[in-house]
Amino acid sequence: MQTAVVIPVYNESATIRDVAMAALQQTENVIIVDDGSSDDSQSQLEGLNVHLLRHEQNQGKATALQSGFDHAIKLNAEMIITLDGDGQHNPAEIPQLIGAAHANPNSIIIAARLKQRHNAPKLRLFANRFADFWVSWAAGYPVTDSQSGFRLYPFDLLRDVRLNTSKEKGFVFESEIVIEAASHSFYSVSVPVESIYHVGRRQSHYKPWTDTWRIVRMIAWRLIKRGLYLQGLFRSLGILADPRKHAAQ
Repeated sequence: MQTAVVIPVYNESATIRDVAMAALQQTENVIIVDDGSSDDSQSQLEGLNVHLLRHEQNQGKATALQSGFDHAIKLNAEMIITLDGDGQHNPAEIPQLIGAAHANPNSIIIAARLKQRHNAPKLRLFANRFADFWVSWAAGYPVTDSQSGFRLYPFDLLRDVRLNTSKEKGFVFESEIVIEAASHSFYSVSVPVESIYHVGRRQSHYKPWTDTWRIVRMIAWRLIKRGLYLQGLFRSLGILADPRKHAAQ
């Protein structure tokens, strides 16, 4: 199956070349979306055989991802992998995601940062676990590391599901697509990977309080529209059967 890697970039000049080179070892279809960087991220990619898309102004991660998805769809990529440009994700682990995708067709494969998780900043870890609870409730099944940007999406999901990608949806998008996908019978499966947090790396673009609040607000609105969706809560807690088991039958 043809694969493509989508890497959204915003001021990642220190790491993006190494990340892109590592991704190119896994697939020839590496799509870099420079989301209005003000540093020399773009020049760091000179000489590399990547598909470089450029937003003149910063539009947020959601729009950057959608631009990459649209390009990957034009390339007829059947599996579309996303990872961040800051070196937090290891492209050498991409084959694990592809293997899981073959074993779990029509699933979102999430590279869950479960190994060496003590490396994660405590506030970030708390925010991730808090978001996991809410995403699992709204999706209606347990979701592990719902905030990981290292994922594999099936072509059919990205072709059929379109979400709001306004700038404030930046980090909300990756939670919302998991929830929306479940309503189309696309569920997520987690693959354990290393939790990588380099000493001295640039501060994350993810703002634990602000972005987590935006995620919870989006989920709360979805739950209210579904009458709180208590069935989803019970499924996420293991009280009712996991819908993924029925989908696999």
